[in-house]
Amino acid sequence: MARYDRAITVFSPDGHLFQVEYALEAVRKGTLAVGVRGKDCVVLGVEKKAAAKLQDPRTMRKIHMLDEHVCLAFAGLTADARVLVNKARVECQSHRLTLDEPASVEHITRYVAGVQQKYTQSGGVRPFGISTLIVGFDADGVPKLYQTDPSGTFSAWKANATGRNSKTVREWLEKNYEEAEGDDAVTLAVKALLEVVEAGGKNIDVAVMTKEGLNFVKQEKLEEIIKAVEAEAEEKKKTGGASGSA
Repeated sequence: MARYDRAITVFSPDGHLFQVEYALEAVRKGTLAVGVRGKDCVVLGVEKKAAAKLQDPRTMRKIHMLDEHVCLAFAGLTADARVLVNKARVECQSHRLTLDEPASVEHITRYVAGVQQKYTQSGGVRPFGISTLIVGFDADGVPKLYQTDPSGTFSAWKANATGRNSKTVREWLEKNYEEAEGDDAVTLAVKALLEVVEAGGKNIDVAVMTKEGLNFVKQEKLEEIIKAVEAEAEEKKKTGGASGSA
C-alpha cells in the first residue's frame, strides 16, 4: 500500500495532497483570528492563549506589522508564522528599496501566498501550518483584507475568520456584517470573537488599522465594549422572552 501522506510532492489517486490537508487541520486547531473591513479602517481581533504567571505576554503577539501600512494576523503554528512574517518584512523593505514606494497590500499577500505554495511543491520541506489575515491601506486610501492558507491560495474579503471555530464565526459574520466605521467596526469584530471565545477581554487582542497606522485597543476600552455587547445580548434575551410569553 502506497503511503501518499508521507511525501509532500505525491498526489493520492483521488487527487489529494494529504500533507496540505494536515496543515489545514493544524490551522483549525490554532486560536481564532478575525478580520473585519470597515469604511475607514480594518479591524483584526485574535484569541489569546492564557499566559503563564511569570511570562511576558508581549512576546506572544498574534498580530504583526509587516510595514507601516500592512499588518498580519494568523492562526496555526506560531514558529511557522514567525518565519513567514520575517520573509514578508524583507519583501516589504526590498520593494521600497527597489521601487522607492511601498508595496501594495495585494503584492504582499501574493508574495506570502507564493511562499506558502512553494512549500507544497518542493521535496524535503513541509507546508506552513498557518493561515493568515493580511490587512492594510494602499495609496488610494481604501482598506483591504486578504486571507491566505497553507495551500497557497489567497482571496479578498469584507470579513473573515480563521482558526478554531472559524466556521461558526464566519456564519455569524455572514448574517451580521455591515460596513461600519471606527468603533462600530471594532464592536462588530469583538461580537464575532465573543461568539466562541470565553472569559471576555482577558483572552482577546484587538488592533485597528487606519491610514495613520496600527493601534491596539487598550484593555480598559475592550472591557467597556464587551460589557456593552453583553448588556445588549441580555436585553435581547429579555425582549425575546417577553414577546414569547405574550
